[in-house]
Amino acid sequence: MKSLTKISYETELNAIKALLPELDEIIHKIRADNQFKIERKAKNDLVTSADLASEAFIVNRLSELFPDDVIWAEENHAQPEELDQRIWIIDPIDGTTNFSHGFAPYCVSIALWDRTELVLGLVYELAHKQCFYATKGQGAYLDGTVLSVSPCTQPEDSLIATGFPYTEFSGVHSLLTLLEVLFQETHGVRRAGAASYDLCAVAAGWVEGFFEEGLKAWDVAAGGFIVQEAGGYICDWEGGDQWLTGKQIIAGNKPIKKYLLERIQGIYPGFGST
Repeated sequence: MKSLTKISYETELNAIKALLPELDEIIHKIRADNQFKIERKAKNDLVTSADLASEAFIVNRLSELFPDDVIWAEENHAQPEELDQRIWIIDPIDGTTNFSHGFAPYCVSIALWDRTELVLGLVYELAHKQCFYATKGQGAYLDGTVLSVSPCTQPEDSLIATGFPYTEFSGVHSLLTLLEVLFQETHGVRRAGAASYDLCAVAAGWVEGFFEEGLKAWDVAAGGFIVQEAGGYICDWEGGDQWLTGKQIIAGNKPIKKYLLERIQGIYPGFGST
C-alpha cells in the first residue's frame, strides 16, 4: 500500500509573508500622499485607488513567483472556469468602506486553492499589523501564536459576529428578526465590517460564531480556511459545504455553528426546507 505524501505549503506562505511590509507601505502611502481616490462599483460598494494598487502588487508578485498558477481577485480577475488547478483567491482590501473612513479593521486576504480544496489562508489586518495564517494540516496562527476556536458551548455565553447588507437589501427584515433573537439569547452581536477579520476572530476564540450572506469567495476563502485549521466548523445556510461560492456562511465551534444554523433556518425563508 502506497503511503500518502503530505504536501507542504510553507514556501507559498513564506512568499506571501515576505510581501506584506511593502504591501502595507504601498497602501498607507496612497492615503498619506493624498493620492486616495474613491469610486463606486455599485451603491455602497466602493473601490479605492489603494484597492487597485494592492491588487496589482499582489498579482504581479504572485505571477512572478508562481507563473503557472491562476489568479482570482476582487477587482480585475474573474472566477476561473476550471477549478482543477492552483488558484490564488485575493481580496486586496477587505473592509474598503472602513479603510475609506480610516476605521479599523481593514485587511488583505489571500488564499490558495489547490485543485480540490483550500490549502493556505492569510489575512493581514493593516491597521494593527496583525497577521493571521494557516496551511493545510498545520494549524492556525496569529503572528506565531497558535489559534483555537472558543470552547464555549452555550449560546447564552457566546458573542456573535455578523455583517450587514450593503448592495442587496431583500433580506433585511429577516436579518433584523434574527438579530432580535440573538440579542436576547447571546452575549451580543458585533459587526467589524470585514468578513475576513470576523472569521479570524472566530479562529482566535474572540467570538464564538459568525454568519453573513451576500459574500464572495475572496471575502471568505482565507478566513474560512483559518477557522477550519483552528478547529472550527463552517457551512452554508443549508448546512452544506458550499460556503465558498454559495454566498452564505456560518462559522464557529461545533455547538455554536449548529445553534446559528437552526436560528437562521427558522427565520429566513427558503433555507432548511425539504
